[in-house]
Amino acid sequence: MDKILEGLVSSSHPLPLKRVIVRRVVESAETPLSQAQCRAMFALSTRLVLQGPDPFQRQVGRQVLEAYGRYHRAEFEAFFNRGLVLGLLQRGYGELSNRDPAILDYIQAGLRLIMSCPSVLELFELLQVEALRLVCERPAPPLCARLCQLLGDFPQCLPRGRKLSLAFCQQLVRSIAHFQSQGSREAELRLYVSQVTQVSGLLRSVWKAEPDTLLPSLQELFAVISAADTSFEPSVALASLVQHIPLQMITVLIRSLTTDPNVKDASMTQALCRMIDWLSWPLAQHVETWVIALLKGLAAVQKFTILIDVTLLKIELVFNRLWFPLVRPGALAVLSHMLLSFQHSPEAFHLIVPHVVSLVHSFKRDGLPSSTAFLMQLTELIHCMMYHYSGFPELYEPILEAVKDMPKPTEEKIKLILSQSAWTSQSSSLPSCLSRLSGKSETGKTGLINLGNTCYMNSVIQALFMATDFRRHVLSLNLNGCNSLMRKLQHLFAFLAHTQREAYAPRIFFEASRPPWFTPRSQQDCSEYLRFLLDRLHEEERTLKALSSTKTSESIMNEESQKQEAVHKAQVFAEAPCMGSGERTLIEKMFGGKLKTTICCLNCKSMSQKEEAFTDLSLAFCPPTSLENVGPKCVERSEVKDDYVVQTNTSATSPAGETLLNNLEVNGGCDTIMNEGTIKDFSTEPNSENTTNSELSKVQDNRDMSQRLVGKNTLSVTDLLNYFLAPEILSGDNKYYCEKCASLQNAEKTMQIIEEPEYLILTLLRFSYDPKCHIRRKILDNVSLPLVLELPVKRATSSLAVVSGGWSVGVEFSDIGENLAKKLKPSGADEVTCPQLVPYVLSSVVVHSGVSSESGHYYSYARNVTGSGPSGLCHQSTALSLVSPQDKLLTEESPCTVVENELDTEMPREWFLFNDSRVTFTSFQSVQKITSRFPKDTAYVLFYKKQNSTCGFNTSSANGLWVNGDPPLQKDLMDAITKDNKLYLQEQELSARTQALQAASASCSFRPNGFDDNDPPGSCGPTGGGGGGGFSTVGRLVF
Repeated sequence: MDKILEGLVSSSHPLPLKRVIVRRVVESAETPLSQAQCRAMFALSTRLVLQGPDPFQRQVGRQVLEAYGRYHRAEFEAFFNRGLVLGLLQRGYGELSNRDPAILDYIQAGLRLIMSCPSVLELFELLQVEALRLVCERPAPPLCARLCQLLGDFPQCLPRGRKLSLAFCQQLVRSIAHFQSQGSREAELRLYVSQVTQVSGLLRSVWKAEPDTLLPSLQELFAVISAADTSFEPSVALASLVQHIPLQMITVLIRSLTTDPNVKDASMTQALCRMIDWLSWPLAQHVETWVIALLKGLAAVQKFTILIDVTLLKIELVFNRLWFPLVRPGALAVLSHMLLSFQHSPEAFHLIVPHVVSLVHSFKRDGLPSSTAFLMQLTELIHCMMYHYSGFPELYEPILEAVKDMPKPTEEKIKLILSQSAWTSQSSSLPSCLSRLSGKSETGKTGLINLGNTCYMNSVIQALFMATDFRRHVLSLNLNGCNSLMRKLQHLFAFLAHTQREAYAPRIFFEASRPPWFTPRSQQDCSEYLRFLLDRLHEEERTLKALSSTKTSESIMNEESQKQEAVHKAQVFAEAPCMGSGERTLIEKMFGGKLKTTICCLNCKSMSQKEEAFTDLSLAFCPPTSLENVGPKCVERSEVKDDYVVQTNTSATSPAGETLLNNLEVNGGCDTIMNEGTIKDFSTEPNSENTTNSELSKVQDNRDMSQRLVGKNTLSVTDLLNYFLAPEILSGDNKYYCEKCASLQNAEKTMQIIEEPEYLILTLLRFSYDPKCHIRRKILDNVSLPLVLELPVKRATSSLAVVSGGWSVGVEFSDIGENLAKKLKPSGADEVTCPQLVPYVLSSVVVHSGVSSESGHYYSYARNVTGSGPSGLCHQSTALSLVSPQDKLLTEESPCTVVENELDTEMPREWFLFNDSRVTFTSFQSVQKITSRFPKDTAYVLFYKKQNSTCGFNTSSANGLWVNGDPPLQKDLMDAITKDNKLYLQEQELSARTQALQAASASCSFRPNGFDDNDPPGSCGPTGGGGGGGFSTVGRLVF
């Protein structure tokens, strides 16, 4: 029969005839045959299966083998023995190599035929050994896939015992690492992918059956991809294994990997780069999950050098994967994480910027729903990066044009995404006893390091930084080549906005801005520092403008090069947006207002008026005893200028009225209480005259206000401002010298705000001197802070004989009533001014913690308030109004009631608490309740922003493009920040490695934070702020 069959299959008869005869031969397998005949048929069929020259002969061989093996099982068992199988696996068959997959096909067919025979057990043992040997020889993908298929069908052939099983898994991992596709056509690639899937599927089965083999297999996998051998590049096919690793193991594996001291940086970098390459592998699941997990794990242990190197090496490759739909989801996830976490420098983002537009256009051309969804995600990512790295309009304008039709995320969403994605925001996986080396807090804000009782400066700088319009003006100034204080403030603001550090040390700015009479490392008055700082900035800008003007005029006669130099210097401050009209400085535009003081002689009815500039208003507390006895406003000290008693403390005056009056204050106190002004006079004219002690009294009509003030449990800022603006009578020892009467006369004095500032700064005069007890004390009264207030501004509607900065004397109004002194109505006020209520919203609050002026601590509450105010804060109907003191001295509605109503609409996480290095989220309730919770902590300096005003500040066209609210930074500033961010990451990494080495012996008995939850937010040294330095002279009084 075998001879007939052999002759038939090799004959030239037609193929249909051959098939008919083969069918007859297969059917005759049921007939009894001798052992020799059976063996001849098995030998022939084996030869046809393994060496058949064409598919027909190989098919005939399989059919005959299966038929005769089934009906003559005993004979086949004797034929298909250990010797045959071992020979096939080790030597092959004739010219057929032992590494040909056909060998395994034949063995698998034979195993199926003898599954019920006892000898199969011997073959299983043989195959267990041979399978391990085969994988150790690094079989090609077809052979390995065929072996895995055999082992999958016959798991009894898998190596047994932990040692052999583990070795098999590890060697199979290494075999996959050697896989390479033999073709580039789609059919060949699909076959290659299916073969790899077959092998990884077997590993999954083994891991599931024997979990102990999983971790060693993964260790072997990491050893392969972390190898530094440049002559061997592991196959991307290893990506197929990732989908079979349980996601529940991510935390444990990543922690073990990132904290293992035996894993060198070079190995980790190599491994991570190769894992990112795996994103190219189609159909693999969870690759992006593991890549992102490893990136986060490295960030948590501050291994930033690896992250920087890998990101810069692979960011373009990851971006290019977005062109391929099969791997696009994973590539976009990794790209998003890499870009959003790389926040210390624009370098990584700018590597992909040139390729964004073409990809966007490709997505648009597709028109597929999936492409549109990916485009929306990509657009959001790009907007986040352009917001974070503004200042490159030439790079970003084409992108903005390409995505102009796509939705843009809100600024709040962008900030949230950025704050959650930074490397320094990743939770640490080190033991809990190690202090976490963190970057910015979840607020995204940067603290200021206390350089030794410098909390007075830190609190003021944070309040100025959070004054959004002022910050944007400062950052937009072109100050290249200028070493001014404004340049240093710009540098400080830029670092606060863009540094990765949790807190920044403002040493350079501190040394440049510290008043010369401030003793280093001793506590100072933040209000005094603020006035000095604003005055310095103002005077500096005036000087530079005057200098640039002179240079410009001289350059007309000079050569072209000198002309360009002068023009450049003239633009130092003039190039900023919203410089407005005239020669007003930035400080005047932001914080400058004007106050008009009018004195009316009650005898001859003549009036004297004077206008003065201010940058802050100092609001006094009038003691209840004074209120009850002499009315709501008492002045113990006054300045006499030009025979006129002025209730101001000026730090800068000029005949032209151009220099700022840094402080306007009402010295509230009578009999035993006296507020002392110790502000240095930087530019006061030498003809300033002596001061006199005086006492002012009010008539009975105004005592109603006094009684209401005394009866209130809690004063409000409204009350203090009303008291500041209330008219007063100059009488007794404080009579006014009237030039027209040529004698001392009783007079009425009124103060009116005639020009409101963009930012209204209010200082609450909490420190007073008791001459009887010879001590300085702090007024700890709680003051209610309205979220929204309305400031009465009296703008002139008719021309008066008023000289700016001087006095207009002898102005008379014939229609003034005789009972003016009794009514305390300002003479002629209705004829010359019209009241307008200007709304303001609370921006910042500087708090003083302590019981005296000689010690304590400053910290500040603040929020971002733009020109139009934050969302939901325009409570026009419930605003706390400061009405005209001539019409109504105190609002009837309780401020506390209105504030409580406002709290209901407060935006969540809108307020920040800046306490030196620490920045945390807080709420307006905390601001209002700080004094009731901690009696020593009281509001001291308040910043209010004028509502619905942008000062002409265009945030969309500065230098062609503003991507976010803040202007783009100058190149030198961005370079400095990038350099410092890299240095910071290196510092973090070094500290983390040092702590990791000390972790085993570190004690965990200490409290990581060192703070008591019941402590007040303020702390500045062991003595609660003074730190032993304290105030050394009377010049340290806080007002």
